Amino acid sequence: MSRRVERVADLLRVELSELLHRELGDPRSRLAVIGRIEVSPDLRHARIAVSALGSEPERAAAVAALNHARGFLRSRLAGRLRLRAVPDLEFHLDRGAEHSERISRLLEELGDVHDEDS
Repeated sequence: MSRRVERVADLLRVELSELLHRELGDPRSRLAVIGRIEVSPDLRHARIAVSALGSEPERAAAVAALNHARGFLRSRLAGRLRLRAVPDLEFHLDRGAEHSERISRLLEELGDVHDEDS
């Protein structure tokens, strides 16, 4: 990843986090936290991982609310960022924490089975 792409991703993370908590009126998005952002090399697309609290339907609703607000968020970003064009935004649920938790549980179960065999 080029240095410019990294800088744009970092700027997007900071600005989107602030917009989410200060300007976006949808209460479903209040549960969301911006995570990893992948920006395409041509800076035209940004894929944004979102962590959200709550049940599975609440997390899905938070991501849906963000995708619904893409146009609003892009217009606000255009006023804040010094870019020729603001990337298209695509939000998706970050399942990294869930996967880590599942792996931890599996390792604990394996440890319990190993202890019983000893």
